[in-house]
Amino acid sequence: MSVSTGRPTTLYGGQTGRRVTVRDIAAAKERGEKWPMLTAYDALTARVFDDAGIPVLLVGDSAGMVVFGHESTIPVTVDDLIPLTAAVVRGTSRAMVVADLPFGAYQAGVAEALHAGARFLKEAGAHAVKLEGGRRVLPQVEAMVAAGIPVMAHLGLTPQSVNAFGGYRVQGRGEDGERLMADAKDLEAAGAFAVVLECVPAELADRVTAALSIPTIGIGAGPGTDAQVLVWQDMAGLTPHTAKFVRKYADVAGVLRGAVQEYAAEVVSGAFPGPEHAYR
Repeated sequence: MSVSTGRPTTLYGGQTGRRVTVRDIAAAKERGEKWPMLTAYDALTARVFDDAGIPVLLVGDSAGMVVFGHESTIPVTVDDLIPLTAAVVRGTSRAMVVADLPFGAYQAGVAEALHAGARFLKEAGAHAVKLEGGRRVLPQVEAMVAAGIPVMAHLGLTPQSVNAFGGYRVQGRGEDGERLMADAKDLEAAGAFAVVLECVPAELADRVTAALSIPTIGIGAGPGTDAQVLVWQDMAGLTPHTAKFVRKYADVAGVLRGAVQEYAAEVVSGAFPGPEHAYR
């Protein structure tokens, strides 16, 4: 069996004939290359993103809102995300697929985190997991990395802690910024291969990015991070209400609404199905 081991010349859109790995992501940081990341929750859209060259896809617990219709990520379970992650893996051939560890899947300690992380890799085929928090989750990060589970960290506005924060608020101002910086360095030392910075001041994100040898992935953290991530439904204009940091690159809701209305009108008028849609 021949195995391609070539490195992509660029992370975004580069071709290797294999999956993107943590080594590719580290090399992009060394080159100073910025790259895009999106969420994905099903095989069909994941295939579109993979074909477009997106190097990393996140099966986020944001599925709580955009897939399951909850008001937050809190109700999402590992059992909810396993089939979504498996679908994204099946729909892709190049992108690294990262699965969120949902609320309650790792907070109790190392054993719980190892069990959840192993399930995502074994049952869904994920290539890495993501978890939220700083110093309090260092033992979980260290244990998973030691067990062969790549870990992406997440600091700043950590949505699973929304009740403790008292809402979705910018994090890391003042002294909190120094604590976030310390947490980022500790997570790097624990073995995390990247860290998401969500809703933090741009100046702080710049400093964290410069201080770390692992990539930073911004969402509402300004332009200075190594990568950017958005929920794809927000980016594509499917979500009715979005945060300040979101840019809508399409009006998928409008296109879909128009297609539905045209289809419905043709069914009502009898124009669809026509003779060309019938079997003889």
